[in-house]
Formats: sequence, structure tokens, C-alpha cells
Amino acid sequence: MSIEADSLLQAEDSNEIVEIDGSLVTHEPPHKEEKETFASFGVHHEIVSSLTEAGILHPFPIQAMTLPIALTGHDIIGQAKTGTGKTLGFGIPALNRIVAPKDEGFEKLAAPGAPQAMVIVPTRELAVQVAGDLAVASKHRGIRIATIYGGRAYEPQVEALQKGVELIVGTPGRLIDLLKQRHLNVKHVRMVILDEADEMLDLGFLPDVETLIAGTPPVRQTLLFSATMPGPVVAMARRYMTQPTHIRAADPDDEGLTKRDIRQLIYRAHSMDKIEVLARILQAKDRGRSIIFTKTKRTAAKVAEELVDRGFAAAAIHGDLGQGAREQALRAFRNNKVDVLVATDVAARGIDVDDVTHVVNYQCVEDEKIYLHRVGRTGRAGNKGTAVTFVDWDDMPRWALINKALGLSVPEPIETYSSSPHLYSDLDIPVGTKGRLPRNMRTHAGIDAEVLEDLGETGKRNSPKADTARGGSHGGNRGGNHSGARHGEKRDSGRGAGRDSARDSNGAASTSTASNSAGEKRESGRSRRRPSSSAAASASSADGAAPVEGATRPRTRTRRRNGEVVAKPESGE
Repeated sequence: MSIEADSLLQAEDSNEIVEIDGSLVTHEPPHKEEKETFASFGVHHEIVSSLTEAGILHPFPIQAMTLPIALTGHDIIGQAKTGTGKTLGFGIPALNRIVAPKDEGFEKLAAPGAPQAMVIVPTRELAVQVAGDLAVASKHRGIRIATIYGGRAYEPQVEALQKGVELIVGTPGRLIDLLKQRHLNVKHVRMVILDEADEMLDLGFLPDVETLIAGTPPVRQTLLFSATMPGPVVAMARRYMTQPTHIRAADPDDEGLTKRDIRQLIYRAHSMDKIEVLARILQAKDRGRSIIFTKTKRTAAKVAEELVDRGFAAAAIHGDLGQGAREQALRAFRNNKVDVLVATDVAARGIDVDDVTHVVNYQCVEDEKIYLHRVGRTGRAGNKGTAVTFVDWDDMPRWALINKALGLSVPEPIETYSSSPHLYSDLDIPVGTKGRLPRNMRTHAGIDAEVLEDLGETGKRNSPKADTARGGSHGGNRGGNHSGARHGEKRDSGRGAGRDSARDSNGAASTSTASNSAGEKRESGRSRRRPSSSAAASASSADGAAPVEGATRPRTRTRRRNGEVVAKPESGE
């Protein structure tokens, strides 16, 4: 570890700068266990015992560099590759600084039960993952942690805030909503943590983040973590941080932008043959959990469906799924009920599973940043990993730019098909492997074995309650005939059902409607009707003529003038 007397930190892609105290640079291996333990840094003994129970004994380099500075209350800009342990790097200082309900002095706080620390993350999946890691670390500390993100009902989150929490982990959108509704109080937050700040910039969340930070006290500790440092992130650090220390963890033997533990293979594959190639990759020897990344939601659903049809335990996660289905897929993946997760970029920064052995980019990525974060899902916590990227012929120019930016030395990916010999040798696939998983290897329970939790999702579509309220049926016919009527028949739902019930409640109207003859016809509000036999008899009796039974009245024409019936001339005239 070396100390550089830098006073300015400049953005990588612009002239934005921020003043810093100095830079700490390490050239130690990122996953080499150090002799120091968390207790040697002065971490609370209850946090140390919680981590020990979870099997976490020694800090990673980014944690060992962050803890001494963060525990003293200084602002930090942390920069490290994905999968190097940043979560505990900022989580332990936050848990250490919080006054827990069982601590002495909790009742003396200005607002006991108000949030004391806030962690802002870009995606829902990352919020769940970070909150889970912090809950493990605070098991014996008694700190109440609330996870605030969209897609779930407001009521449980509001109730948790009303009961009191010490630490909140959330996404900017839902945090802003609760802040505007005055359910969230950030006036007593003493520590603000921004995780994956560059991703929040890409998603357009930085204005919301600045709104949240502006509501916190001016005297606070701010920690910012980001894999890259673009100009707007540095500008935000300059506005909201006070003389931060820049911490960058680097490995002298791993000079590339991607981690050395990840083996990277790039193949030029035809779109009609990709699923066959993928099915063979998923049958490689010693393959564990695997993640398949796609560009679009439709492709993710299609690939997952195709893999399930071929016998693989696969699940999809993308933006069109409700939050309950997304969390069901992630739980099934973590619980090893499915071992293949097909995802869009919504999950690229929210999946922290240590034993992901293979990552496959089913389509060429948009830029090198997306590539880094997708590939970073494997090779985590010191494990080895394999990343395979499919490049179509139309994507060759884009791949050339990505290859140059990352220095991968693969400007021309080798043309690869499901029958190519090098595919089997590169990934240790048994010779003779076909595109379907043999039945004796289908050992996982599947996505249906995981319970689908009812989260009371906001904007939930096709729910039983919504269908009942609309008057539709619970069966199929989504977006069509809710009553289940055949094509050409009149639907009896919604407003029509309401009119029927209204008529049924009015006895007079119902009787009058039923008594109308079949020949009745309405035209623009005026009623022209052909009198029935009973009506004719009534009219005859009114004129004084006695009705004759069995006689047929001659057909007559009723003359009208200005809407009034003209008197019929006498028969003798």
C-alpha cells in the first residue's frame, strides 16, 4: 500500500475535478487473505461475531483500506472492480456508527427510531442483496434495517418506517416518493452511502440522488463507491463531499479492467444456432450456477422457455415480470432450485452469488461498461469463472470498439457452431453432447418449487382482485372477451353489467322494457311503434267501439301533424 500526495481527482472522460486529501493505492492481490481480522480495526465486537458466524474472518483489500478511514468519520470515494467486497467495505462502518435500540444513549437521540444511515442503490435486486448482507453483519447488533424499493406495496414500508428503523437501503424512486409523502424522515441521517454511482448516472437517477442528499443534514459522512469515475459522478462528489479520500484497490498482476480470475471466451455465432451452442455450454463439466444475459425482455423469456423445454432448470428475470416473480426467480437461483438464470441488465448489478461459474452474453453488449458488470457476476470472492460472449456478424464493428477499450486481444472472434470441435475443447464439454439435457441429469426442482410471495405489488396486472372488480372472469382471454363469450356474442361485463343490475333494481323500468313488442324500434330519441293486438283493442274501446272477438281489424294509417294525431274523418263524409 502506498500513499500518493494527490490533491485533485480528475474524471476519466472530462475535465471535472474534486479536491482530495490524498490517494491510497494498493498493489496487493485483491483476494489474498490478510492476517488482520475485523476486530483489529476496532469494529464492534457484535459485528465481528456476526461475521465470524457467517464464515467471514478476514477483510478483502478494499475493506482493509476503507475501514480505518471510514470508522473515523472521513468521506471516501471508493473505486474497485466488481466482486471485490465493496458491500462490507461501506456496510461495516455504517453499522458501527449507528446507535442501536439496545445501546446506551439511544433514548437521548434527537429522534429515536429515525433513520441514522441511508444506502442508495440503482436497482431493486441490488437493494435486496445489500440489505441481506448488512442483516447478516448486524445479526447480534439489533439494528433495524428497512429495504425501500418499488414494485412492492407502500403500506408495509410505511409501517416499518413508522415503527422505527436505524438503516434504510433503497432505490431513488421509492425513496423520493416516501420523502414527498413525508413518511420518510432523512433530517437525522448522519451517514449517506452511494453504491454503484456510475450505474445511477446511466439510469438517470443522479438528480433524484441529489434531492435525497439535499434533505440530509449538512454535517454528515458520505461514502461513494463506483467501478468507474465519469465526470458527473466526480462533479457530484465535489458538491456533496468534504475533502474525500480516494481509495483504489488494484492488483499488480491483474492490470486488465476485468478480473484475472475470469476466463473470457468470445465466439462469432449465428443467431439460428445460438440456442444449440448454449445448450452444450450448459452441459460442460463442473458447471455450477450460470447466468445468461440478453438484450431484450422478449429474448430473455424466449431463451428461458426454450431451455426449460430442453430439460434445464431455468428461470427468467426481466422488467415485464412483477416484483414477486422477479424475487421468486432470484430465490430459486440462490436456493439452487434452478441453476440457470436468464436475465436482462436489470439483474447485472443485483446478483451476488459466490459460486456462479459461467456467464454467457447471449447477444453482444452495448459497451464495455455493461460488459464489465455482466462478466463481474462470476469469479467473485476469490472463485474462478468463465465468461462466454456471442457476437453476431452485424455486431462486429461494435465488438471491435469494446475489444479495444478493454484490451482483450480478440478483435476477430472465431466462427463457432454447435458442432465446432474447439467449442467442446475450450469449455470441457463431453464429446457427443446433444442439445437436450439427459433425464438422469435433471436433478433440480425448478422454478415452481419456489413459493411465489404476494408482495401487494403496485400496478399489478391480471390479479384476481382486479379481474373481479372489472366484472371479468378468472380464466384466459387476456385483454379480450372477459366473460368467456364466443366471438360475435355480446360481452356482458363492466358497464353493461352495471346497466343490467340498475334495470333489475327498478321494477317499473324492467316491466316496461319486457312488455315492449318485438316490432318496437327507436330512432334518435323518437319512438315509432306498431301497435299490438292488445294495444289496438285498448284504442278501440277508448273510441267507444266494442271489440269483436275473432274479428280482424282492417289495417289503418294514423295521420300525424307536428307530432299530434289528426282526427280520423267520419265514415259518412
